[in-house]
Amino acid sequence: MDPSRSKGFIVTDDQRQWAITRIKAKQELRSHLVIYLAVNALLVAIWAVSSGGYFWPIWPIFGWGIGLAAHAASVMFGPAQITEEQINRELEGRGADRAPSARL
Repeated sequence: MDPSRSKGFIVTDDQRQWAITRIKAKQELRSHLVIYLAVNALLVAIWAVSSGGYFWPIWPIFGWGIGLAAHAASVMFGPAQITEEQINRELEGRGADRAPSARL
């Protein structure tokens, strides 16, 4: 793992990969939010044009909002960085061999 320079910081390949993963997660969250707002605006427009009355769009707004909030929480407050210990625990849970190259 050769450290590289990024704006004056020395960054390892693992740190760079972690940062890329975080950036992608934040981009996906933004996309999720934009789609949530667009679809729910469309539902409110359909409600307004059709009959008004009982505000039924509240149910998809509320239900999907819970999912969006969970997505945001996982991105913002999820694990900051994956550790080797977590990776090893996950692999052990799958029953993976310690030396995968031994199967070749």
